[in-house]
Amino acid sequence: MFQGLRTVVYPVGDLAEARAWYRVALAQAPYFDEPFYVGFNVGGYELGLVPQHTAAGQAGPTAYWGVPDAAAAFARLLELGAHPGEAVHDVGGGILLGAVLDPFGNLLGVIQNPHFALPA
Repeated sequence: MFQGLRTVVYPVGDLAEARAWYRVALAQAPYFDEPFYVGFNVGGYELGLVPQHTAAGQAGPTAYWGVPDAAAAFARLLELGAHPGEAVHDVGGGILLGAVLDPFGNLLGVIQNPHFALPA
């Protein structure tokens, strides 16, 4: 089910400023650049930036694990005893993500991203 660690998403107050800073820090342009999400492919992993809108009580980044079907992965994790954190939803461009709280209180994200490909 899990395809590997795929994405770490940082919520930012100013997406344009963060895009510019990370573009210089990473010495590369983002591979995906929209008003709702900016993604950089960094050695086969994704560093994502989103306008700050975190779940209640959440602060900081969320790690998202790549899955072929975000809704199915989310449902399976709930069946295994996780609690809903962020329902699976389309954040734009066909990217589906969601997150659960595992039985130990950790935020565990899943992402189905048709735009992200591992380097050959």
